[in-house]
Amino acid sequence: MTDYQFKTIWKFKAPLEQVWEIIRCMDKWPEWWTYVSQVELLQKGDANDIGSVRRIYWKTALPYTITFDSELLEMDKYRHMEGRAFGELEGKGIWHFSYENGVTTVQYDWLVNTTKAWMNLLAPIARPIFAWNHDKVMAAGFEGLKKRLDSVELAV
Repeated sequence: MTDYQFKTIWKFKAPLEQVWEIIRCMDKWPEWWTYVSQVELLQKGDANDIGSVRRIYWKTALPYTITFDSELLEMDKYRHMEGRAFGELEGKGIWHFSYENGVTTVQYDWLVNTTKAWMNLLAPIARPIFAWNHDKVMAAGFEGLKKRLDSVELAV
């Protein structure tokens, strides 16, 4: 296994509540996040969705796909969500949210290990390529969410 730590920061001129809702609703990610091909609910959670497990199918900017399950471990509404990844990736992802002067800031911390043998084998030389790929996937998420927010604002 190889450790990867990524920090992504997105900023939107949009209400915190709108940004939170769009990110929180993982089942709809394929509608706006180019590299998410499917999200499948495997296990329902409690009334706040804690304990829910979803399988996420990702395309990437490189010619490979990756699939892993994500369990929602905790949530503090409008502040943070934390999930556990397992499957082809293992680790955790934490979304942090803040709002100041009309700008919603989203920080995503992704702390994972790869479990695919070929990825671990190539990691010593391919680590920068995998990091580039992660950045491309996250940039597409930013652009998709930005467009989604623009369409929400136009509808109001």
